[in-house]
Amino acid sequence: MEWLPEFNFGWLNGWIPLALLGLTDGILFLSIPREVVKRLFDRSGWSHQQVILTVIGKLLALVCLAFLILTPLKLDSILFPIGAFFVLLGLFGLIISIINFRDAVPDKPATTGLYKISRHPQVISSNLVIMGACIAIGSWSALLLLLLTRLFGHFGILAEEEVCLDSYGEVYGQYMQEIPRYFFFF
Repeated sequence: MEWLPEFNFGWLNGWIPLALLGLTDGILFLSIPREVVKRLFDRSGWSHQQVILTVIGKLLALVCLAFLILTPLKLDSILFPIGAFFVLLGLFGLIISIINFRDAVPDKPATTGLYKISRHPQVISSNLVIMGACIAIGSWSALLLLLLTRLFGHFGILAEEEVCLDSYGEVYGQYMQEIPRYFFFF
């Protein structure tokens, strides 16, 4: 792992796991009714501060994505199979969690499948893919950017949970008490 990787346009760069993530999202979202997709991206009810902090996180994510796109995969290093493992684990989790969300009753929170062990399995899964890509390119800087992205993105998660509490009431409050936000903690 290195702090500042050597940037180079190429076919075997960190864009490949990102393309797999985008393709997986795209295919799954095409199979989901529009009302369900709309629920996933609804930002109504968010405070101005929550929106700003989330936008900062998204800007940091763009920088992280640029690192991934411009940095070759470390195919000849142990980092590549380790990163590939996390990419595949994240893609598998993303597929399962989006299907779980799709199959949830429309006027109730998603609480089955991976939602039984995390309130935000889609976020965790997507971040596993990106973390795997950061490892596969061997960049500490990209991992640090991902961490900062998630720290700012956490405010969006808090906003989503406030909206869910307003929408679903005590049912979601009980769910929050029983199920951790990020799998084993919080």
